[in-house]
Order: sequence, then C-alpha cells, then structure tokens
Amino acid sequence: MTLTTSANLSRRGLLRAFAATAVIAAPTYANAFGFLKGAGNVRRLRMYSGRSGETLDTIYWIDGQYIPEALKEVNYFMRDWRADEVRVMAPQTMDIIAATHALLDVNEPYMLLSGYRNAQTNAMLRMESRGVAAHSLHIQGEAADLRLSSRNVPQIYAAAMSCKAGGVGRYMRSDFVHMDCGPVRTWNG
Repeated sequence: MTLTTSANLSRRGLLRAFAATAVIAAPTYANAFGFLKGAGNVRRLRMYSGRSGETLDTIYWIDGQYIPEALKEVNYFMRDWRADEVRVMAPQTMDIIAATHALLDVNEPYMLLSGYRNAQTNAMLRMESRGVAAHSLHIQGEAADLRLSSRNVPQIYAAAMSCKAGGVGRYMRSDFVHMDCGPVRTWNG
C-alpha cells in the first residue's frame, strides 16, 4: 500500500492532528496516555509558580529512562512553598501532566497552584476551603493543581480524563484542574 502525503505532513504534524482530535473526542478516546507513552522519546514539563515566581522547563524522561537530576529539579519546584519542604513527587503524576499538556498542543507552561503539601499545610487549607481532602494525595507527593490561561478548565479536564491514568478534578470556580496518579476517578470541586 502506498501512502501519499504532502511535504508538510510530518510525524509531529500527525501527532498534533491526533492530539487535537483526542481533546475533542476525549470522552470516547480510551487510552491517550498509553498512546503518548509509546509515541515519543522525550517527556518534558513546563510550569511556573505564581506563588514563588519560579519557572521550570525540564526534560525529565528520555528513551524510557527518568533523569534523576531533572526529577530532583521537579521535586524542588513542586515543594510545599509555605513550609519550604521538598518531597519526592510521583513520576506517574509528572507523566499525566506531560501527557495532558501534549494533548492540549500548547507551548504555554502550566501555572502550578499546588504540588506537594505537608500535613500541616493541607490541614490549614482544609480549614479555609471545603474542597481540600483530609487525606489528599498532595500530602503523598502524587498530585498537582494546574491552570493554563490559553485553555479553559473543561478543555484541560477532558484532556486529563482521556489519559485514564489517575484522578482528575474540575474546579470551575477556582479555575484549575487537579491531576493525580491515584485510582482513576473524576469529580467536580
């Protein structure tokens, strides 16, 4: 079988077309995360923190291997900034974040609202908001709350849900999406 393509159609172009289609068809696409897991040789995280003023742009996985130095950088970036406490973040959460970003086909970095939170910080936030879980996966270093100015909450939520790789919470009033590597589940906050 011969495949005729235009000169402008590349593997990257095909992946972008797939990503755009996957976001639109997110409720019916069964395993976007599995597709992305095998589709590339590089995984990258791009984020900034409005709270600390820090930015992160790192390749943390190449050719099937996590890069220890990059993981340390991510751990520090996603620390509990209130207590200045670092915890090892689950690489699976990083993978979900990166896969969702790729599906959304954006260059803009995520705004990180919350990564790791120690038990004291989580308890304090729980007293201020009913949307904070007592046994949050943030305490385990397995969750992140993220926002993109170029995409709305339903778009980010649909892309993250299509990964079928963890928990995804939609927080419309607060304008962010929660992603974690816990059991597959969804909720509205």
